[in-house]
Amino acid sequence: MFVLFEEAGKFLAGRVLSETDTSAQVELESGKRVKVKAVNVLLKFEKPQPAELLREAQEIAAGIELDLAWEFAPEEEFGFAELAREYFSAQATLAQQAGALVRLFDAPHYFRRAGKGRFRKAPPEILQQALAAIEKKKQVQAQIDAWAAELGAGSCPPAIREQLYRILFKPDKNAPEYKAVVEASRNTQTAPLALLQKAGAITSPYQFHWKRFLLEYFPKGTGFPPVAAPPIKDELPVAPVQAFSVDDSSTTEIDDALSVQGLGSGTVTVGVHIAAPGLAVQAGTPLDQLARQRLSTVYMPGHKITMLPDDVVQAYTLLEGRDCPAVSLYVQMDEATLEVKASETRLERVPIAANLRHDQLDEHLTLEWLEDATVQSPGVPAPAARLRTELSFLFRLAKHLKAQREVVRGKPENFNRPDYNFRVPAAGEDGPTGDEAVEITVRRRGAPLDLIVSEAMILANSTWGQWLAEVGVPGIYRSQASLAPGVKVRMGTKALPHAGIGVKSYAWSTSPLRRYTDLVNQWQIIAAARHGRTAALAAPFKPKDAELFSIISAFDAAYAAYNGHQAGMERFWTLRYLQQNAIGEIEATVFKEGLARADTLPLVLPVLGAGDLPRGTRVRVKLGAIDLITLDVNGTVLQRLEAVPEAAASEEGDSEEETVAGPIAIAVDVTDTSGEEAKAAPAAADN
Repeated sequence: MFVLFEEAGKFLAGRVLSETDTSAQVELESGKRVKVKAVNVLLKFEKPQPAELLREAQEIAAGIELDLAWEFAPEEEFGFAELAREYFSAQATLAQQAGALVRLFDAPHYFRRAGKGRFRKAPPEILQQALAAIEKKKQVQAQIDAWAAELGAGSCPPAIREQLYRILFKPDKNAPEYKAVVEASRNTQTAPLALLQKAGAITSPYQFHWKRFLLEYFPKGTGFPPVAAPPIKDELPVAPVQAFSVDDSSTTEIDDALSVQGLGSGTVTVGVHIAAPGLAVQAGTPLDQLARQRLSTVYMPGHKITMLPDDVVQAYTLLEGRDCPAVSLYVQMDEATLEVKASETRLERVPIAANLRHDQLDEHLTLEWLEDATVQSPGVPAPAARLRTELSFLFRLAKHLKAQREVVRGKPENFNRPDYNFRVPAAGEDGPTGDEAVEITVRRRGAPLDLIVSEAMILANSTWGQWLAEVGVPGIYRSQASLAPGVKVRMGTKALPHAGIGVKSYAWSTSPLRRYTDLVNQWQIIAAARHGRTAALAAPFKPKDAELFSIISAFDAAYAAYNGHQAGMERFWTLRYLQQNAIGEIEATVFKEGLARADTLPLVLPVLGAGDLPRGTRVRVKLGAIDLITLDVNGTVLQRLEAVPEAAASEEGDSEEETVAGPIAIAVDVTDTSGEEAKAAPAAADN
């Protein structure tokens, strides 16, 4: 005796070894023995052999027309044998009954299961919907197959080109465009990014990086809704100073300016004046929400995405020739010893006498010109020449403040590695196209103007940070427990020491037009300036306010992403510079096993043959092929040059992660293929 039964959605048949009222012991063709419940037994038979019956049933099932079977089926619940008799004949064979069972079981859109071997036909309207869905699925699959074939043949269908960045980085895995890329990638055994490149989907490497960034962080675009800059209602006194700012010519968000009073009197007052959007923009308003969504201005060569609308920026920026609202820190000090005697914070309007520009001054405004009044430098622009006495004092003060911080740090700050300026011709509101001729110039860190501004900002950020703590007003602080390897800068709400800078506490407060943390801290400083010891009750953010922690978390993530994009775009333009100038060889310095840093360009790359060379070894490197999509380039050692001095070789910062290849993380999940791994971006400076 043989039986056909259902187990886990499959039909099996075998020989009965033993049987009771509730179950049977059955031996399958494979020799395996199973216990089958009586309720699961659908047919009993003596011949043919089980395997033959199952084969015949499959063949008969394939020939049953579902539309006809549905017409023959009773309206009420029925068994598979009943349908076989209706469809074939009253004397339906065992194989025909088994075939009907298989066909009914495999067509749930026509027949609903009502029990073991029992069915009920689907209502007409439900059947039509199901058939329409099946037909649509077939059409979609046919489209997927067609697209995959095109991709495999080296052509990109328009529909996939339109969804390119979403497919690669933020895909809907149920979308046919995504499935077509997956299918083509598997069929051709090619990684998705390489497949799409070969198919011509990526026409501009620059747009590839730009649109990818926009998709992730600005999916609705970079424009602002219509919003007006709110007026400042306070009657602010005009400060008795003539302040000046120092920025690059491309800077429109002029956050900070300086002033000096009392030179020659024995007591000098240095003013650090910060643009004051916090006097007009209130927490919780629509304009605040815009700033909080972006959290920071995004910088990249030739373009930027501002945190605030341009009209708002222009209302509060410290523009030459205007009396600008400002939060001012005045620090009184002994002119001879530079010992600080007192400090005071004021809310006022500050006359801006000049907007000095680094690119117009740095090569002319030398250390000798600042330290020796007899030295002449005809190239110094007139506005800076008129401020020579003030600039000279500020340079002396900057060197003094830096020396004091280095005592706290326990070791001097090194500026052996240069900074680089990228000049990309303006190309309209949407930024460069990627084909512009890029110019890369060196600006060595610690240049006189840099030192003047950075030390003034450190003075303000550390003074205000400590003051907020003293009056009990919470702020957003940056701290670093020590200079030990691996100890990173953290953001929090407690006024903790910053070992890297060498100050007791440090609260970013000097860039409220460009960083949301600084705007938050400015609100707190304004409250402290107005209310003193009772400011904690009036400040927008109270002690242990959960909103502060939320802002810190969001800012950390956004700022890291923005810096990563900036680093990626700087690497892109560095590689374009190599291409545009046909540079095939460079001189570089080994700083880590297998990695070298170009001596005159902002470029780190893996170098074959450098793995066994000591740190600090200079080498001539032959460059390999440049990939502007992955931002990758390799090198090979051609010649070993002299080693750099030990002090330079041990330069701080080399323990940080270096950008070696582009941050390409492909979201397309394909077996046996993988995307490029993201490399960490360099950390931004704190000052």
